[in-house]
Amino acid sequence: MGKALSELTLEELWELFPIFLVQHNEQWVEYYEEMKDFLYHILSDYQIQRISHIGSTAIKGIWAKNIIDILIEIGLDENMEAVSKVIESNGFIRMSSSTNRVSFNRGYTENGFEEKVYHLHLRQEGDNNELYFRDYLNEYPHIAKQYEQLKLDLWKQYEHDRDGYTEAKSDFITKWTSEAKKVYAGRY
Repeated sequence: MGKALSELTLEELWELFPIFLVQHNEQWVEYYEEMKDFLYHILSDYQIQRISHIGSTAIKGIWAKNIIDILIEIGLDENMEAVSKVIESNGFIRMSSSTNRVSFNRGYTENGFEEKVYHLHLRQEGDNNELYFRDYLNEYPHIAKQYEQLKLDLWKQYEHDRDGYTEAKSDFITKWTSEAKKVYAGRY
């Protein structure tokens, strides 16, 4: 029997869970909706401001990692640690924590990815730049295609380096998020 995920080094995790892109899949919306309903149910005792589908699987027509990113925004007075514990007790693994942000994964096993994989981002309301980026790329498909091409260009170079892959996309994301926040000022 191999090591438990918690025993693997970062390099071993990146080897087991490489960057891979697939063509857009209409089922991603269904996977998101299914998980959104589940999250609202398990978090019904908490002040949830919004649950949103973010990331590349939320952008129409582009290649993406087959991972559904979900943003949960909680009220400013809500106890982030209490909400985190409920999420963890319902099949998610805490991956990182800071004062106002916690991220979780689901669908990672010692043998690789499950059929449905989720990254969950828990934040306080208003910490939601990803919504602006998503909306902008959905409204401007030529920008979405530029993003897709960037991701395809970076894929093999960073196949086993998630941090490098994310960093290599950051200038593009920052540029278009800034533009989106001008265009959609006050939307969220």
